[in-house]
Amino acid sequence: MQVKGKHIHPRYASLYSSDRRVCSSTFNSSRLHVFAHPRFSPLSTMVAGPDEWLEQIKQCKYLPEADLKHLCEMVKELLMEESNIQPVNSPVTVCGDIHGQFYDLMELFRVGGQVPDTNYIFMGDFVDRGYFSLETFTLLMCLKARYPDRITLLRGNHESRQITQVYGFYDECNTKYGNANVWKYCCQVFDFLTLAAIIDGSILCVHGGLSPEIKTLDQIRVVARAQEIPHDGAFCDLMWSDPEDVGTWAVSPRGAGWLFGDKVTSQFNHINDLKLIARAHQLVQEGYKYHFEGKNLVTVWSAPNYCYRCGNVASIMQVEEGQEEPTFKIFNAVPDDQRQIPAHRGAKSEYFL
Repeated sequence: MQVKGKHIHPRYASLYSSDRRVCSSTFNSSRLHVFAHPRFSPLSTMVAGPDEWLEQIKQCKYLPEADLKHLCEMVKELLMEESNIQPVNSPVTVCGDIHGQFYDLMELFRVGGQVPDTNYIFMGDFVDRGYFSLETFTLLMCLKARYPDRITLLRGNHESRQITQVYGFYDECNTKYGNANVWKYCCQVFDFLTLAAIIDGSILCVHGGLSPEIKTLDQIRVVARAQEIPHDGAFCDLMWSDPEDVGTWAVSPRGAGWLFGDKVTSQFNHINDLKLIARAHQLVQEGYKYHFEGKNLVTVWSAPNYCYRCGNVASIMQVEEGQEEPTFKIFNAVPDDQRQIPAHRGAKSEYFL
C-alpha cells in the first residue's frame, strides 16, 4: 500500500483509513496568529545544556540541529538505564496522548504543576497530527535531561519511523531543518523509550493495552524494546491494543494490536497483583474514562480539542500516596487567540483528517 508516496506494511493498511477520526469542526484558523517560525542553522553555536535549551524551547523555538543531536544522545543514555517497566513512586501525575499540541502541553503543566515540583508519567504519542511535534518532544526530552527522576516517558504507537512518515512528524522535521537528520535522531530516542511504568507496584501505565502473548509483568520486562515497533506480537500489542466489550480477545479494526475485554483485564490484574491499568491511545471526549464494571482500567487523554477541531476536554490523573483511587484534573485547550500556528502548515494536511 502506498500512502503519500511511502510504502506501508500490509498489517497497517486498514489503519490509514480507519484511524483518522471524524470530529466536529470547531477549529477556526482565522483567529490564530500566523508567524514565520524562527530557523536555526545546523552550524549555529551550541548553547550550554538543558537549562538553556529549556529557556528556548518554552518559547516554542526549536533548537539548532547540533544541540538537538546532543540532547537526543543525552536522553538516549538515560533511557538505556531504565527498565521495560519503570518503577515510579507516588505522588505522580499520569498523562495521555499529547500529539504535538505544544501550547496545550504548556497548559497541562500550568494545571498539573511544573517539573520538578510535580512528578510525571507521559504514556506516549508525543508527536504527529499537532503543529508542534518537534517542539513538544524537544520540551519533554529537555525535562528528562534536566530532571531525569521527575519525568518518565513511555513509548506510544506514534513513536515509530513508519507512523511518523505518514502523520506529520517526518514532514515537520524536514520543513523546519531542511533535512531528515533531526527526525532520525528522535527516532533513535524512540527506540529506547520504556514500554510501561508501574506506580507503587499496583498501577500499570502503558500506552495501548494488553497482549494475548503476555500473562505476567515479567514477560514485559524481557521484551527486546530497542527496535522499531514490530508489525505484530507482544511489543506491538502493548502499543496498539484497545479495551472493548468483548468476551476475551477480538481482532482490532486498527489493523494492529487486539481488542481485549473485562475478563482478560481482571485476570491480568489478579495474576500481577495490580489494582488498575492506566492507558492512553484513544480519544475520550470527557478527558478520561473507566472501562468495565470493576473500574480496573482507565483511559487518560491529554490533548484537548484534539487536532484543533474535536471539541473534547483533556485530563491528567493524579495518584497520591495512600489514596484509594486516583483523582483527575480536567482542562481545556488554550484559546485560539493565545496560540500560534506555523506559516508553513499545509492547507490540507493529511494527518489532521
